Amino acid sequence: MNVPGIVQSTLDGEEIAARVSLGGEDELFVTSSRTLVYRSEGLLSDESVDDYPHDADRLTLSEGRRKTKFTLEYPLEDDRQFTVPAKVTDDVLHPVIAGVLNGNEITNAGETVVQTYRFSELTLIITSDRLVKHIGAAVWDEDYEEYAFEDVTNLSFEDGSVATQIVLSVDGRPQRIKAPNDEANDLRERLQRALFEYHDVSSLAELNDVVGVEEDDEPEESGSSMDFGDGVDPLDANPPELTDREDSGRAQEQDQDQPVVDSEAQASHAASSDPLAQQDQETQAQTETPSNASSEPASVEEWGQQGQEPSTSASSADSPQSTPSDSDVAAGTPEETSTRDSGIVDTDPIFEEPADSSTDDGDTAPDTDPTPAPEVLDRLDALETAVEEQNELIERQQETIEQLITELRQGR
Repeated sequence: MNVPGIVQSTLDGEEIAARVSLGGEDELFVTSSRTLVYRSEGLLSDESVDDYPHDADRLTLSEGRRKTKFTLEYPLEDDRQFTVPAKVTDDVLHPVIAGVLNGNEITNAGETVVQTYRFSELTLIITSDRLVKHIGAAVWDEDYEEYAFEDVTNLSFEDGSVATQIVLSVDGRPQRIKAPNDEANDLRERLQRALFEYHDVSSLAELNDVVGVEEDDEPEESGSSMDFGDGVDPLDANPPELTDREDSGRAQEQDQDQPVVDSEAQASHAASSDPLAQQDQETQAQTETPSNASSEPASVEEWGQQGQEPSTSASSADSPQSTPSDSDVAAGTPEETSTRDSGIVDTDPIFEEPADSSTDDGDTAPDTDPTPAPEVLDRLDALETAVEEQNELIERQQETIEQLITELRQGR
């Protein structure tokens, strides 16, 4: 594919390392030092090329439903931005992030970027010599971490139901990285392949044998904060016999408890033998009878003795009022009685049927001549011609609108 002339003049002899189509004739070119965004001529803009140096301190992506905005932040210059269609975001990010790593001297000459992964706020970049990790809203900035393949001492994977953990040991220290299962397999294969090629091995077991660190046979003694010292003896299932002093102490405790029980028993016995105490107890029992006990006489004779008459039962007092007698019901007039018995209320409604339009005799219909006049035919022909011209104009306008929409989606 030919490179546009305006791009050739901007390269200044640099070689193109990557090239990504942005839709239509627009393209993105990546060199070792900068990114070039080419916009072809359109209805809204002329042909142009913008360059973005790779020595940026920070690279941020702002993704939308149709477009993605790349922002490059520089230490002594203003931020630079360009937009690309959302569907080519990953295709553009991979060469751009490779150029930024090279521009900041993170990667060496001849080192290639294998793949770039983004998992929410985690960015992983696999190169031929290292693994670069960045956590945060930005895709990359100075707070990155890198793990050189020459320092790797072990590689393992822990599968989970949702995510897979990559355990990469560097100088004996494990680094755990979580990746979602839908992309974990691709990440595993590419990371293993890069490590295999770097250490010239062909399997994971062989890799761990080559890069593994020898461990001491005797484990180091670990200090414990739970040190009880030498003064604590273990528990014995058969405790030693009590000494004489302990026996005498327990006997005194039993002697102190026994008089209390005997005094209570004697007090109870004395109270039962004293007639005055029994009378006081009976008087107290009578005064402590429940206040809610019934004070009404239990029989009719008791009512008579008190000079009162027995009242009706609560059920009869609470019974509903008596229903009207048959004579009250029959007090109405014969017409009311018959109407009430039948349950029909005669409101004597008056319904008026609407006039049936179908009964019109049609004498009022206008008398039209079915044969059109020549002047009417000429007018119809002129209207048809005008409609055809308007349809052609609408089609041309629709094509122009579609072209404008395409250019707007490409970030013009």
